[in-house]
Amino acid sequence: MSPRAPGTSRRGSDTPASGKTRCQGIVIAAHGRHYLVAPDAGGAPLQCFPRGKRSEIAVGDRVSYEPTSADQGVITAIGERRNLLYRSDQYKSKLFAANLDQLLIVLATEPHFSEDLLGRALVAAGANALQPLVVLNKTDVAAALPAARARLEGYRALGYPVVEVSVKTQPDAARAVLEDRLRGRETLLLGQSGMGKSTLVNLLVPDAEAATREISTALNSGRHTTTFTRRYALPGGGALIDSPGFQEFGLYHLTEGTLERAFPEFRPLLAHCRFYNCHHLHEPGCAILEAVDDGRIARERHALYAQLVHEITQVVR
Repeated sequence: MSPRAPGTSRRGSDTPASGKTRCQGIVIAAHGRHYLVAPDAGGAPLQCFPRGKRSEIAVGDRVSYEPTSADQGVITAIGERRNLLYRSDQYKSKLFAANLDQLLIVLATEPHFSEDLLGRALVAAGANALQPLVVLNKTDVAAALPAARARLEGYRALGYPVVEVSVKTQPDAARAVLEDRLRGRETLLLGQSGMGKSTLVNLLVPDAEAATREISTALNSGRHTTTFTRRYALPGGGALIDSPGFQEFGLYHLTEGTLERAFPEFRPLLAHCRFYNCHHLHEPGCAILEAVDDGRIARERHALYAQLVHEITQVVR
């Protein structure tokens, strides 16, 4: 059990010197500056707003809040984060998920999945010390399965775990494979359109569609929306955080040092470059480039690294 923050009670609430009730909870959905907080003490989630215009809050954040009515409150403090993931482009970064344990990336035999997006997601996992899990869905499409397996073989060789499922045709087997890996963990779910991500959520989360409708109503004053990140508690413990828009997942906020260490095949070689500040792009005596030349590092992986280095240097500060 983690230690309680100063001024909190085991019931998830306290009364500070101001006389206002201060409660504890976790952010389970976000849309704009509207946040839905599930109280530690139990009961219905509250729609909460941050105190101060500059406050940025992510789904998965532990927060303190003061109720202002039966279903609303004001977030007064954000707990310490273990990690934080962003959506970003060269103009801005927007945080969207915090305090994660692993990243689950849903791919499919068809339609054709993007290796660029897969690579970026794996880099994000490495940069944030998250356990990645690649799920290859639609294994029942026998004609497309060998090619999909071949495309993932290089990732398996690097130590990335890959599991194969058919959520639609073998749901019980898929649930059995995944529940063990999700139990007790905070997992962020990512996937392109058409990969079967929504079907997977409905398989793992009882009444997920009804929960999404309730969250949408609570967040947006009755106007239905699906463009929000939401956290679903799992029956066996832990939670699944579902976020739309895999294509928006960016890495512009990373430093070059963090980026190079997020490639597992780079890490054993980083101390062997001639120059301590080697960028691994065209420098003489670069151990990474030598490994690319002799086939120990795939050219496609180095090309992704080079592209990401280029992108982070183009950020408009």
